Amino acid sequence: MQLQHFSVNDGEGIRTNLFLAGCPLRCAWCANPEGQTWHNPMTRWAETEEILAEIRRQAVFYRFSGGGVTFTGGEATAQPGFLAELTDILYDEGYDLALETCGDFDFDRLEPTLAKMNQIFMDLKHPDPAAHRRFTGRDNCRILENIERTARLQVPLVVRIPVILGVNGEDQVLQSAFRFLRDWAPGAALELLPYHRFGEEKYRQLGLPLPDPAFGIPTQAQMDRWQAMAAEHGIPVVSYR
Repeated sequence: MQLQHFSVNDGEGIRTNLFLAGCPLRCAWCANPEGQTWHNPMTRWAETEEILAEIRRQAVFYRFSGGGVTFTGGEATAQPGFLAELTDILYDEGYDLALETCGDFDFDRLEPTLAKMNQIFMDLKHPDPAAHRRFTGRDNCRILENIERTARLQVPLVVRIPVILGVNGEDQVLQSAFRFLRDWAPGAALELLPYHRFGEEKYRQLGLPLPDPAFGIPTQAQMDRWQAMAAEHGIPVVSYR
């Protein structure tokens, strides 16, 4: 989709975010609807060498800030071959690599790529399979399994929960998510992300209906309380925002 240089919210230091098109989920609040498929006016096609050339030109910024490259989307794992090709080359050249993923991918196929990451960010939209299917189009069974398996890779893992009132912004739901992380992903950190509506203009440009106006943005007080609840479960809470 695009390369976004000078990003500071998606890993350590100054980074280039590489947005790859395609995603198995259809989250009802998606902030990047242009990344759900390959066929839309906002997708740009690029070859591996084009991307590598752009990244190499930014190397000085990564070196002096402790930054690197973050694969995101869309969903980076929706193009596993392309992701593996880029990862292998950049890993061999010594770049710091991070991956942002919805977690719905073939773990066995992606494991060699995951093992070369310096950090992995994986989403947990909702702990309940039925609710997850209602809001994203697919259940979360593979996602929960992949969180558990990724946590065993010895790669720093941050589980991100986008907190949305009317979807998962309730004590009971978040407590369930925290218990899962405590019991099945020990060592993983947590980042709670408050819902936002910054992507709505993209829906207008693509001629898509806007996300449900009933989806609510949590207050800072609510976010602070839920972060405290996570800490009570022994889960490290981090923020890159």
